[in-house]
Amino acid sequence: MSRLRYNRKVSIDFLKSACPQMAGVIRDKGACQLQVGRNRDLFTSLAGSIAYQQLSGKAAATIYGRFETLFEDNTPTAAAAVNMPVQTLRSVGLSNSKALSIIDLAEHVCAGSLPDRRKMAKLDDAAVIESLCRVRGIGPWTAQMHLIFALGRPDIMPATDLGIQKGVQHTYSLPELPKPDQVIEVTGHLAPYRSVASWYFWRVADD
Repeated sequence: MSRLRYNRKVSIDFLKSACPQMAGVIRDKGACQLQVGRNRDLFTSLAGSIAYQQLSGKAAATIYGRFETLFEDNTPTAAAAVNMPVQTLRSVGLSNSKALSIIDLAEHVCAGSLPDRRKMAKLDDAAVIESLCRVRGIGPWTAQMHLIFALGRPDIMPATDLGIQKGVQHTYSLPELPKPDQVIEVTGHLAPYRSVASWYFWRVADD
């Protein structure tokens, strides 16, 4: 698994040359706006991913915005969240399971049981996923979001994501919604720059 860093231009140039369908999508959707928040701390990044689980972007953004208001200066921290009542977290729209996940994440961060940013940067993709899945409610999808949007890993394909599946179906004119293993198979030629391809598949699904 890769520890390379994301490079937007290199990724797009490769995708356009490797796949005519993806080249068409890139022409249609325009410049890639994938933003890597490398300055966000581990708790903030993962709490956001938990909030976004199984929700549309707009609904999740609303809930996460309310979540931020629970903290001083609207800045979530593990130290403040670790003793926060579940009901307080639920009051901003988080489900009970997500509230418990955020508290467990805060406990892990405060205890130092997760690798910090420097150590995580030295781990390959699979090792990052394994380490993050120790936290309640964090599975491969959430870990993959962290790899893409916090660590800037260039070759992540979240094949279980419904938006990705819809984007792949439309891009490659598939008769049915592809299963995760089909997504991996159909997009294999986009490696090692599948993170940017994922961003475009999400845009296709949005439309």
